Amino acid sequence: MTATSFSKFSELHAGAAPLLLPNAWDAASAILFERDGASAIATSSASLAWALGYADGGTLPREELLAAVRRIMRVIKVPLSVDIEDGYSDDADAVASLVADLQQYGVAGINLEDGGGTPELLVAKIKAIRSKLAGAGFFINARTDVYLRGLASGDAAIQMAINRAQAYQAAGASAAFLPGLCDAASISTIAQALDIPVNIMAVPGMPDISQLFDAGCRRFSLGPVPFQLAYHHGREGVHQFLHQGQTAALFKHELSYPSMNAALNIDG
Repeated sequence: MTATSFSKFSELHAGAAPLLLPNAWDAASAILFERDGASAIATSSASLAWALGYADGGTLPREELLAAVRRIMRVIKVPLSVDIEDGYSDDADAVASLVADLQQYGVAGINLEDGGGTPELLVAKIKAIRSKLAGAGFFINARTDVYLRGLASGDAAIQMAINRAQAYQAAGASAAFLPGLCDAASISTIAQALDIPVNIMAVPGMPDISQLFDAGCRRFSLGPVPFQLAYHHGREGVHQFLHQGQTAALFKHELSYPSMNAALNIDG
């Protein structure tokens, strides 16, 4: 199951069409996205942490993450990639142990970021994961925050992103993730410097996905946006109920009780 999931997930990064990867935060969102045609599902670390009552930024307990992943894996059939931030530890062996558990659950891959750490630390974590998995197929999407954190700009940002991505590639990364980047020319330059797929996260005002795919980006994700959208609309309806005594907005949806219940009645 794990090998098949990994193989399928890897193939999706090399297809004739971009991999459009919606970010779920629980079993319900994951099954809805799968039923709407997603060929694979990713978690958003922020969305999953928020849904479980924790702030984003490394505060989610390991056992909470694993329990949430088990619930998602129980209901979906498409490959799952799990965002584990920086691995919730600076200890490369501890990160590798967490990833090994996820791989045993049948997870196809992970996102693992450098964040505020050094590139050398992420290199060490990737190498530790590859050693721990002992050749088992597993997709490591190495995220660099050069653009998201504004570590550099212009040509310097491009070169920094290339240098980091090449180091992660050499350590065993399967792809390079550059959230905050949406410029087609920069994507093209970076993609040509790597032998692994480049992927980005959707941001407001970015060019059409087809244009960025032509520039060399192979995978597109949404981050916490689906969570924010869903909870925004839910909060708006409840606000009208609490402050205006109105309920009409709460029933302006097409997600029926029977359809949602049926989607999750997989053991029935």
